[in-house]
Amino acid sequence: MIAVTPETVADEQDHQLREWIVAQAEERGNAVITVPPDDHGAGYAFTVCAWAMHGVPEAVVVGLPEPLGSVLLDAYVDRAAAGEQFEFGTLYDDFFNDVPVTFEKVARGHYPEFFGSAFLVYPDGDFPAVQIIVPTPERQWPWDAGAPEGFAAWQPILTVSGLPESWTPGGESP
Repeated sequence: MIAVTPETVADEQDHQLREWIVAQAEERGNAVITVPPDDHGAGYAFTVCAWAMHGVPEAVVVGLPEPLGSVLLDAYVDRAAAGEQFEFGTLYDDFFNDVPVTFEKVARGHYPEFFGSAFLVYPDGDFPAVQIIVPTPERQWPWDAGAPEGFAAWQPILTVSGLPESWTPGGESP
């Protein structure tokens, strides 16, 4: 008989979560994991199996309320799987009405915090990832001087520097 320990319970929970992720990916083309906000920061949502199923980077969006995060991620995976290419620092106005989004490459140092469950599918963390960044409805980006107080902390930029790295803020792009 196997003793029930915290480790065996955690192993079983991980196994069940991995099975759910794979079933979602097989049924829908990807899984979306949603993490609610807490005392440490904003809620976020991320994809798992977009890379395994379609060869497109996994994606994360931070700070959007549910169900907007999941809807945005599913739309991204559907479009990317159909062959659409998304360039870092380019504005895309057709995900939400009147609110553009842009993309940035996620630094690997952020993978454990923002893609934790993805390691059940990719144990070595060997997958590309993008962050979809969304401004306020007034088109203020987290790094804008006039952005609402706390917005930069609510939607951190997951690059090495914590700043946009694929464009110059205030320039031609966001």
